[in-house]
Amino acid sequence: MLEQLKKTVYEANMELPKRNLVTYTWGNVSGIDREKGLIVIKPSGVAYEDLTPEKLVVLDLDNNIVEGDLNPSSDTKTHVELYKAFPTLGGIVHTHSPNAVAWAQAHEDIPCFGTTHADYFYGCVPCTRDLTDEELEDYERNTGKVIIEEFAKRGIDPEAVQAVICASHGPFTWGKTPAKAVENAVVLEEVAKMARYTRQIKPFAMSAPQRIQDKHYFRKHGANAYYGQK
Repeated sequence: MLEQLKKTVYEANMELPKRNLVTYTWGNVSGIDREKGLIVIKPSGVAYEDLTPEKLVVLDLDNNIVEGDLNPSSDTKTHVELYKAFPTLGGIVHTHSPNAVAWAQAHEDIPCFGTTHADYFYGCVPCTRDLTDEELEDYERNTGKVIIEEFAKRGIDPEAVQAVICASHGPFTWGKTPAKAVENAVVLEEVAKMARYTRQIKPFAMSAPQRIQDKHYFRKHGANAYYGQK
């Protein structure tokens, strides 16, 4: 079942250690078949060197296992909530990459200090609030709901900012495909590192002027984008 999607999700998962985004098993990638309403995700706690496409778990949008002998990622409910709320998502990534986590542990948005950030994310990458005691009872599902809440509260388009950092936790990224979600995870870690350096050099550094952010974002995104090849 979903053999091509399993292959795609497997390859995306294997990019995480290759790109130095995970330590041990601290991460996962999923992908969705929107037509069938099924998700493919990494199994929980399986080392990347032991992972195969056959070990991936297939679930529906009610978190029921449709195929697979292993437990799905412990973050599965978060992925499911995001897929249900953001219908353009085709893949989701969660890591504990250190620079993005550092901002999450500081409970701070990652500011857009320059054009590298603006090429990918339109404005800051938001940091969510912490979960309440009550929300911790269904931690993974409510992690997704808090992400959705944050985007709605701020009026952020999840296609324009395909990343978030969860307070005290770490980053989630997404994209139209699992591979694109991984690319966004790689970029997020780099811009988090650049932002940290910027703050170290100048603690009260300001975000890049909006006109600069607009120029760089819209030359790569939207109807009038001109970056790259046709």
